[in-house]
Amino acid sequence: MIGSVDPSRTFAHPLVAAHLAPGACRSLGAELARAGCDVAVFSSSPEYIETDVVRGYADACTERLPGRVAAYPPRHRDVDFGLSPRAHVRVEILRDTSGEWEVAFYRTLLVCDGVLLMGGGQSTRVAGIVALSQRLPLVPVAAFGGGAGQVWVNFDRVRNDADDADIRLMGDNWTPDSAARLVACLQRQRERKLRRLAEAESEQHAATRRAATGLAAAAVCLVTALTGLVTASPPRPARAQDLVVLVGAPLVAAAAGAIIRNSFEGDARWGRASVRGLGAGLVSVLLYFASQLLSVPTLLDALDVRRLLFFTIPLGFTAGFTFDLVFERLREGTVGPPSPPPPDPMAPGTAAPGQGASGARE
Repeated sequence: MIGSVDPSRTFAHPLVAAHLAPGACRSLGAELARAGCDVAVFSSSPEYIETDVVRGYADACTERLPGRVAAYPPRHRDVDFGLSPRAHVRVEILRDTSGEWEVAFYRTLLVCDGVLLMGGGQSTRVAGIVALSQRLPLVPVAAFGGGAGQVWVNFDRVRNDADDADIRLMGDNWTPDSAARLVACLQRQRERKLRRLAEAESEQHAATRRAATGLAAAAVCLVTALTGLVTASPPRPARAQDLVVLVGAPLVAAAAGAIIRNSFEGDARWGRASVRGLGAGLVSVLLYFASQLLSVPTLLDALDVRRLLFFTIPLGFTAGFTFDLVFERLREGTVGPPSPPPPDPMAPGTAAPGQGASGARE
């Protein structure tokens, strides 16, 4: 609970209906007790809302449902809420090591499960902005104006786990049932946050499992591709099984390269990546074989599968690992074996323009 409704103070954003605020604070404290919440406060000074909240909280606590109040004063201050010794509430004084109240205040704010704001000035407004930025469940009671009213206006831009009905409720005028409705609103936000965090954690676990499965699949693909080196037949006229090994091993290596590449990305979808790798590997390997057949037409008459695999398996893996580059070159029409560079006219033994091989002018 954070805020102040002291009418003797001057606020940048004026209070509204301040005479109803003390009773509203006690009602909010009672509803927090009935909901089974612990309460974190920072001061027992009468100019802040904490004293009324704690007293209403203590009045609603019972032997069957006791309460807990965690007070976080600076090290040089004390708190006393004037509670009855028979109150079923435990007050814990948790002093901060810093002598400045702001340090204890904002440090504790970040570990709370929810924040209730009422009235207040600049510190209350900053606390609300911090809560919004950290996605903490937040209920600014706008009915009493002040800094809390300004925080409610900010909900129009940053809603976090609050919906339209929650935002309208926070801006309503104070009524006898407002305390129960606002505490229920705070609990709903907390439940949504817990569900969101659970879903995010589940998605993270699923992504981790997908990545691990993908890497295992990549390892199997690499072993399978390397097995082709062992099972390859000696040089002989090409048969169907030789062509299967010659083309299949580099393609499996290409799928492994694409999967490994995909494991570095945030969204690991190794099945889709393996298909892309197969496409890039197929294009690269077939173009390589086409260039070999053009230069050596009798290649298939005495096919040495094992010797070719020593080059095509790394070629397939590289094509799969860099499939985006392969597809980009394919769109540009530049995929294929590199063309030999033109001869250097200044190299020794190269005929100068207009000269024959002997160097004599024709």
